[in-house]
Amino acid sequence: MPVLAVTKERRAGETRVAVTPDAAKKLIALGFEVLVEAGAGRGASMPDADYAAAGAKVVATPAEALSAADLVLKVRAPADEEIAALKSGAIVVGLFNPFQDREPVEDMAEKGATVFAMEFVPRITRAQVMDALSSQANLAGYRAVIEAAEVYGRAMPMMMTAAGTVAAAKVFVMGAGVAGLQAIATARRLGAVVTATDVRPAAKEQVESLGAKFVAVEDEEFKAAETASGYAKPMSEAYQEKQAALVGEHIKKQDIVITTALIPGRMAPKLVSAEAVASMKPGSVLIDLAVEQGGNVVGSKTGEIVESGGVKIVGIPNLPGRIAADSSALYARNLTAFAGLLVKDGALVAEFDDEILQAALVARGGQIVHQLLKAV
Repeated sequence: MPVLAVTKERRAGETRVAVTPDAAKKLIALGFEVLVEAGAGRGASMPDADYAAAGAKVVATPAEALSAADLVLKVRAPADEEIAALKSGAIVVGLFNPFQDREPVEDMAEKGATVFAMEFVPRITRAQVMDALSSQANLAGYRAVIEAAEVYGRAMPMMMTAAGTVAAAKVFVMGAGVAGLQAIATARRLGAVVTATDVRPAAKEQVESLGAKFVAVEDEEFKAAETASGYAKPMSEAYQEKQAALVGEHIKKQDIVITTALIPGRMAPKLVSAEAVASMKPGSVLIDLAVEQGGNVVGSKTGEIVESGGVKIVGIPNLPGRIAADSSALYARNLTAFAGLLVKDGALVAEFDDEILQAALVARGGQIVHQLLKAV
């Protein structure tokens, strides 16, 4: 019976856990013996007793779990002491951000681990249940609006009272991927007047279906601005200038701007200039979801609220971690489905010939094997 280990997340501020008690029960049904480090689920309000009741074995130290583990499931990359405790040949799966946080991946490879990054799970129909980027981005988009409402010093919906009318907040969402669409939907539910932009033409219909107005320069380049896998392509300087001019005028009138634009393997594109920030009204708020990858807003800082001319630029990292119970539950389902590809007839598979496993494989046999990372 293969052994599966779940340990505490040791990165500062990380409250999520890779496996919930419900997921542990499903993993046991797949044929795994599940070891859980004591306190692993505490940040997500999941006590050790719930894991024990699900059939998992709670152990006192990470080394006790990892030294026996054939498969290790993580949220973020393991810490140095966790990598040191891995047994050679162990499989490690998680959201490792390998472009920006390469060292732990290399260390795991040197240790002899086989490493899968959930970021590289392909966007195909049968892999939708494993799409961790989408499950976490969905909750990040929701939480971004909640954070914006908390920082914004006024009400979100229009209110007609005997004492007068309160105008609805104007919310502009930049980037209409999974996070952006959820931000649009949440802002609409809170009663805001919502507009949105994206360089992908397919986004226009999605934005409008949620009751928001689409804002973009819709020229020929715009019509071809999407990759086969559904990501935005980098745009030409000429298009960026036209789009920036249009967006710059629009931003001046907004109360809340939420930026969500990320391109895999690249630093986040700058969408909001210092001049655009300066043009906003005092009391306006910008929420930068891309702050951990360099930020979409000039002046945003990870973990800080920067005030510039009365405008607040919010750079909260790891928004899914602020709703850890739900984000852990969704992520654990992603991992459980992925783990199902790694076990057959009660044993770990020896060859990773499944197209999903091939796409997500980062390191094996002491080497970085993913093509995008080998080229870096």
